[in-house]
Amino acid sequence: MNLVEIADLLGLDLTDTALTLDSGFDSQPNRRMISRYGLRPVIKPNPRNTKDEQKLRALQDNFDEQTYRERYKIERCFAWEDVYRKLVIRYERLQATHLGFKCLAYSMINLRWFIGKN
Repeated sequence: MNLVEIADLLGLDLTDTALTLDSGFDSQPNRRMISRYGLRPVIKPNPRNTKDEQKLRALQDNFDEQTYRERYKIERCFAWEDVYRKLVIRYERLQATHLGFKCLAYSMINLRWFIGKN
């Protein structure tokens, strides 16, 4: 089951929703497939040894930098979560215990952020 099928089951309309990917996924077939589902591809351009200035400029002009920056914030948050081994390798059998450790980890992340602001 793919993303579009799940959204249909939930009754969500994903038309013109941004789908962000790393530059490793930058290819015309990927962009066409994403567009075919009605999504808007936001993929960091991969210059691929392109020496033509017009092609490079066209790649950059079609790239939504602001949306991609929002993606980076989320990825960074998950990276901070990975610092806590107890969350990476789940030892707890009870979901409530695991969620409690997640809340504790996010509290530590926020505390570290607030202390760093002073």
